[in-house]
Amino acid sequence: MSHPTPDPIALADDITRQLGRLTDRLAHLPPPQATRVIARVRDPDNGVFGGITHLLITGSRFAKDQAEQGTLPAQVWRALGRAANELNDIALDLDEHHDALRRLTNQPAPTTAALAIPAPLTGGRRR
Repeated sequence: MSHPTPDPIALADDITRQLGRLTDRLAHLPPPQATRVIARVRDPDNGVFGGITHLLITGSRFAKDQAEQGTLPAQVWRALGRAANELNDIALDLDEHHDALRRLTNQPAPTTAALAIPAPLTGGRRR
């Protein structure tokens, strides 16, 4: 059974809402889990960042075709192209940190026995 094609505007709105929820969750995650989320988001092939970059590249190609037909100003095409190029450059900058993120995400989560339990501070014995 095929799935109906969602309305692209509704799909964009849903993605925006989901990104907002992810942002809210990320702010409250423990560091190891937050690092895994960040590594996943910045993944150039399967992550959100790569997906948005590819979306802007596709939008730029569409805008170029429309500009050539005279239905969109050329400035729109150039602006989308610049945005796609900037995101691609940022992705390349982030790739420099890929190994550090991978190391952190591949570390096993500490077990409760391995966690240091802070001891309460005491003022000494009373006499």
